[in-house]
Amino acid sequence: MIQAVLFDLYETLITEWEDNQKKATYSIAPLGINEKEYKVEWAKRVEKRMDGTYPDHQTVLREIVTSLGKSVDEQVIEEVHQQRVSTKLKPFQEIDSKIINMLQALRKRNVKIGLISNCTPEEVIGFKDSRLAKLFDDVIFSYKVKQAKPNAEIYLTACQNLKVSPESCLFIGDGGSNELRGASMVGMQSFQAVWFLPAYISERITEFPKLENPMQVLDLIAKGSTTNEEID
Repeated sequence: MIQAVLFDLYETLITEWEDNQKKATYSIAPLGINEKEYKVEWAKRVEKRMDGTYPDHQTVLREIVTSLGKSVDEQVIEEVHQQRVSTKLKPFQEIDSKIINMLQALRKRNVKIGLISNCTPEEVIGFKDSRLAKLFDDVIFSYKVKQAKPNAEIYLTACQNLKVSPESCLFIGDGGSNELRGASMVGMQSFQAVWFLPAYISERITEFPKLENPMQVLDLIAKGSTTNEEID
């Protein structure tokens, strides 16, 4: 029996993309550093950004600027930070109605609903005022719990909070951060949400069943799903 469904956030419940383009973007040009060099430094810090080692976005920016031999201008740091905050608010303002309908239907079925997101503080500022916020029984943001997917601890923390076993949970996500394998390794049934993904990305993951429509989650609940079942 399925007692809980745990969801990823970005590109599962909300999306930053529309017609193969970002809905909103921001520029690091005010920092006065090369964009390619910036991206390399940004990527180097992904794990520490997600697990809360860095307290905020501004700290990351200061460290990158310094590492590239530039002086820190606090006014510019704040300008770029606010641009990023604004960009990250956009997906929370345009949530697909199918997502809301699916979550509401799960609640009516008395299924517990959890959220596990690898994220940084500025990326989820919009969550608390979004249509999603009241639909979850438990919300885990990686930077807050100092754990990140695909480490087992973050999934087990979610189960503990919801008072369910991993074996009674479904985990649904787009597959980033190796999250599906991480969930599977602790005993959850994992499914790849591809409703926001272009085919060339979704096809990179082959070992987990794919869900093409949010309402298919309800079918899984009705079947008491197993991951080797074919999804209609």
